[in-house]
Amino acid sequence: MAKNLVIVESPAKAKTISKFLGSDYEIKSSFGHIRDLPSKGLNVDIENNFNPIYAVTPDKKKVVAELKKAAKDKTVWLASDEDREGEAIAWHLTQALGLDPKKTNRIVFHEITKTALEQAIKTPRTIDLNLVDAQQARRVLDRLVGYELSPVLWKKIRAGLSAGRVQSVAVRIVVDREKEIKNFKSEATYKVTAIFSKDNDQFNAELTERLKSQDLAKQTLEQLIGATFNISNIIKKPSFKSPSAPFTTSTLQQEASRRLGFSVKQTMIVAQRLYESGKITYMRTDSTSLSELALKTAEEYIIKNYGKDYHERKQFQTKNSSAQEAHEAIRPTDFNDTSAGEDDQQTKLYKLIWQRALSSQMSKANTEKTEVSIANDKSKSIFLAKGEILVFPGFMAVYTGRGEDTILPSMNKGDILELIESKASTIFSRAPARYSEASLVKKLEELGIGRPSTYAPTISVIQIRGYVEKGDLEGELTKTTSYLLKSDKLEELEESVNVGADTNKMLPTPVAELTTDFLVKYFPTIVDYDFTAKVEQQFDLVANGKEKWTKAIADFYKDFHKLVKDSEGISRQEVSKARLIGNHPKNKEPIFARFGRFGPMLQMGDSADEDKEITFAPLPEGRTMDNVTLEEALVMFELPRTLGKTKDDEDIKANIGRFGPYIQIGKTYISIKPLDPHKITLEEALEKIAEKEAKDKEKNIQIFKSGIKILNGPFGPYITDGKKNARIDKSQDPKKITEAEAKEILEKAPVKKKFKRRKK
Repeated sequence: MAKNLVIVESPAKAKTISKFLGSDYEIKSSFGHIRDLPSKGLNVDIENNFNPIYAVTPDKKKVVAELKKAAKDKTVWLASDEDREGEAIAWHLTQALGLDPKKTNRIVFHEITKTALEQAIKTPRTIDLNLVDAQQARRVLDRLVGYELSPVLWKKIRAGLSAGRVQSVAVRIVVDREKEIKNFKSEATYKVTAIFSKDNDQFNAELTERLKSQDLAKQTLEQLIGATFNISNIIKKPSFKSPSAPFTTSTLQQEASRRLGFSVKQTMIVAQRLYESGKITYMRTDSTSLSELALKTAEEYIIKNYGKDYHERKQFQTKNSSAQEAHEAIRPTDFNDTSAGEDDQQTKLYKLIWQRALSSQMSKANTEKTEVSIANDKSKSIFLAKGEILVFPGFMAVYTGRGEDTILPSMNKGDILELIESKASTIFSRAPARYSEASLVKKLEELGIGRPSTYAPTISVIQIRGYVEKGDLEGELTKTTSYLLKSDKLEELEESVNVGADTNKMLPTPVAELTTDFLVKYFPTIVDYDFTAKVEQQFDLVANGKEKWTKAIADFYKDFHKLVKDSEGISRQEVSKARLIGNHPKNKEPIFARFGRFGPMLQMGDSADEDKEITFAPLPEGRTMDNVTLEEALVMFELPRTLGKTKDDEDIKANIGRFGPYIQIGKTYISIKPLDPHKITLEEALEKIAEKEAKDKEKNIQIFKSGIKILNGPFGPYITDGKKNARIDKSQDPKKITEAEAKEILEKAPVKKKFKRRKK
C-alpha cells in the first residue's frame, strides 16, 4: 500500500508523474483550484484588513472528500506548478484538507522528467506564503474592482457589462490604437521600380527616393526615355544574423501566432498538454535562461548532428528585471526528441519550441550583402539593387523564417545595363497597425501589465465579454494613376488600390470605445498604463517578501473607492456620447447618434424635453455613431413601414431590430434576412409569412385544450406546457399520445435548473 500521496493539478500531469514514481506513491489530481471567493457577493472583508472569505467550489466538494480520504495516514506531497498560481493551489489544499502549510512537503519542478522528480523529492520545501500572498493580492484586488466598478457600468452605460483591472487596460490599448487610425491622414507618394538585365540575367531595383507628386513621377520616367544605364557603384560587405533567445510565454504566443496561426489561448492549451506529458518545460515563464543540463545536452546534439562550427554556447539575460514566474525558458525536456505530440497541433508547437531552443545555442549565420547603384546619362535618378548571399547558415540551418536569398548577377562598376521596364506606382502611407492577439501580448509585456499567466485569459475575456472582436476589414478601393515605361514608350495606367484592408485583427466594439472613454474620464487610475504596471510591481514586492499584500490593496482601494462614490452623480445622458447629426427637415426635431441599452442607435427628439415624444431607430448597416450622416439617418426613421394587410386584415409592417430586418404581424415577428425592409414588397412579405406558417405546421404535432403541446424540436419531438419541457421516448409515437399521458410525462420530467448569471 502506498505510503505517500502526491497531489497535482491535472489528471494528465498525474498520469505522466505516475510513470516515474514507484508503488510507494499514489498520485491524485485536484483538477485545478479547489477553493475560491464564492461568485455570489463580494466575499472580501474590507473592514477586517481585506480578509478574503474562501469556500470550496461546489464542483470540487467531491474531489476534496476523495483527497481527504486518500491523505489519511499518508505523507502528503503538494506538486502543483511552480508559479504563484500553483503555490496558491497548494496552500488552498492545505486549508481544505486540514494540513499544516509549515510542515507539508511542497515540491516543484520545471519539467516532468524522472531526474527532475527525484531531485524534487530529495529537496522538498514548505509552502512559500509570500507567493501565496501575491496571488491573493491579485485575486482580491480584481474582485474589488469587478464588484464595485461593474455596477457603475451597468447604471451608466449598459446592463451586463464588466470591468477588470487588467482587462480594462487591454481594451484601452485596442481603443486608443483605433483612434490613432481614425485620426491618421494617409498621404500618397510614388514608388519607382525597375527591372534591369545584365547578360540576360534580370533583377529588380528601386529608385532611392519616393516622389511626392504624380507630375514628378511622370516627369522622372519621361527623363529615362532613351537613357543609357550603368553601374556607378558596388558595395559588398559581410554581415551576420544572431539567433534569438529561447521562448518565454510572451514570445511563444507571438511566434505561434505568426508561424502557425494559433490564437494566444490555443497556444497555451497546446503547450500545457506538452508540459503535462513531459515533453517541454513549464510554459508560464518570463525567463530566457537555460539550465546547465539543457546547455550541455544542446551542445552534444548540435556537435553530433551539425559539427563544432555550428555550436556557440550562450546564456541569454532576461530583459524583465522582475522576472520571477519561473527559472528557465521554455524548451524540450530532451533535445534528442526531434518530434513529439499526440496530435498535429502539439507536433507543430513542439517543433517550434525545439527549433527555437536548439538554435539559441548555435553560431551566427554569416551573409554577404551587396548593394548596386545604377545611374543613367539622362537624369540624376539613382536606382538601387540589393542582394544577399548566405555564406554560412549557422543557426539558420535549424530555425529561420527567411525566404530564398536575393542573388544578383555578376557585375562590375561601369557595366552597361538594359532597362526592361520601369514603373511609378502610388503608395499610400499606412496608419499604425491594428493589434493582433500576439502583438497585443507584446504591448502588454512592454508596458509591464500582467504576467505570463495572465496574457491568454485577459485576451480571451475581452473577446468573450464583447469589448473586442477579432475580424477582417475590407478596406476601400481607391483609383490611382500609374506610369509604365517600356521600350522607351511611356504608358499611363488606371489602377485600383485597396486602402485600409486588415485581416485577423483586434477591433474594438462601440461599447468598448464608450466604456474606455468613461473610465478614462472618471476612473483614470484604472486604465492608466503606468499605474497598472506599478500595481504589478507591488505584487512582485509581495512575492519577494518586501511588502505586505494588505498594504498594496489598501493603497489602491482608498482612492478607488472614492472614485466609485463620486461616480453616483454622473448622468447617463452625459455618458452616452450623443452626437447631434442634424434636424429633421419636416418636424425640425434634432436627430442624435448615441449609445443605448442595446448598443449604438439613432434618436429623434431631445431627452431633456419631456413634452415631446422621442423615437429611436437602428444605425444603418456598416455605419458608426461617428460617421452616420443626416441623410442616412432620415431613411432609418421611415421605419416601421406598413406594406399592406394579411387575409385576416392584420397590418404587415417591415422594420429593423436588434437581430436584423423583420416583418411584424400583431405579436408575430418573422426575419426577412437578407431583404431590405425599405424595399421589401407585399408579395415578398406574404411569401415569408407562408413559409413561417408551413414551418409552424410541421412543428406542431398535437395541441391540447389544456395548452399542452407536442412539438417537433431540433433534437426530436417533445412535450411542453410553456414552462416545462419533457422528452418523448423513441418507442412512443408522438401522434398517438393522449392528453392524460402527456400530463403524466411532464410531471415525471426533471425540472431544469435555472441559469444564474455570475455576479462580480
